[in-house]
Amino acid sequence: MKKFKLAVLTPHPIQYQSPLFQELASHPEIDPTVYFCWDFGVKEPTFDTGFNQKIKWDIPLLDGYSYKFLKNFAFNPGSGKWDHEINPAIVKEIWKGKYDAILIYGWNSLTNWLAFLTAFLTKTPVFVHGENPLNQESFKSRLKIKIKKLFLGGLFKKISAFLYIGEENKKFFKYYGAPEEKLFFCPYAVENERFINEAEKLKDSKNKFKKELGLEKDEVAILFMGKLIEKKRPFDLLKAFEFLTISYKLKAKSSLVFVGDGILRPELEKYIKEHNLSNVYFLGFKNQTELPKYYTLADILVLPSGAGETWGLAVNEAMCFGLPIIVSDVVGCGPDLVKNNVNGFIFPLGDFKQLSRSLEALIKDSQKRKSFGEKSLGIIKNYTFERNINAILTALKK
Repeated sequence: MKKFKLAVLTPHPIQYQSPLFQELASHPEIDPTVYFCWDFGVKEPTFDTGFNQKIKWDIPLLDGYSYKFLKNFAFNPGSGKWDHEINPAIVKEIWKGKYDAILIYGWNSLTNWLAFLTAFLTKTPVFVHGENPLNQESFKSRLKIKIKKLFLGGLFKKISAFLYIGEENKKFFKYYGAPEEKLFFCPYAVENERFINEAEKLKDSKNKFKKELGLEKDEVAILFMGKLIEKKRPFDLLKAFEFLTISYKLKAKSSLVFVGDGILRPELEKYIKEHNLSNVYFLGFKNQTELPKYYTLADILVLPSGAGETWGLAVNEAMCFGLPIIVSDVVGCGPDLVKNNVNGFIFPLGDFKQLSRSLEALIKDSQKRKSFGEKSLGIIKNYTFERNINAILTALKK
């Protein structure tokens, strides 16, 4: 049996990627080596601009697979910008590694382009993993899209495989020139098994966790899970909750729970004080092993994000706990994971009144919440690392 040597280039250890790398390493037909551009959050607490504080992940991100940290010559190491990842050592690694393929996450850093050029020169097949949804391209100017078409069109002609995470991402790749036969569905996934097992283990603790927070057992907990930043649009949810309490005479009591932190927190707290709102809780940043508790006590998950929310993995996690989901029509995972009026609702971006109506429909109907949650669990069971590995292996064999 042939064992494929696969190089993987990614910005830094990420809590959502490491389990996939571990699964790849345990596969009998794949021999991966993962290259990181910097060591964010694994060796020592590192400042996260989104959470607006130093963090260090509390789950092992480097166990179970081969990896190397490339020396980063960037003045301000990071990810997402051209000058944040400058790792010339990737050239030598690809040149000498004689890999069967290299999987590159994204294309917006100098290191990525060094990897592209070296792979093309050594005739190493390149697989690209992207997140960009086509529906968010409408937020860009026509000129920017024209330049992008020239820029990506040239690159995409040389790519051997495109690993797309969902329907909008597939449309993005096709729009910019990726041919159908080079597209492989590699669904965005989380550790379903771990989260579903935690949900089962903690299901009888829901009322206990609510009580610890000061909620009544029948109180409907609306959960926001993520960074309190502009992209996530937490104010849309806060205003929807305010409208809900003013406009609807609901028998069921409800609360809004923010899990996460960020630069908008003081503004949100100020708004709550000025508008005399009650039943809103800010619980701050919670690490990976703490998340199951908050998904357990929740009754609804809302992700109201705008442009830049290319997927929204909190939705995957919440669905593992059987929660109904509400997202804006810009959130990348919406077309794949949220079936309108089946397991949740999709509302127009920024329309907090429609978001409020969606919340009202779920708050007043416990059976609807239960039915939607069961549908969520059924849908998310198809978004697994196993399907990721099958996609990568199929691409390698082709």
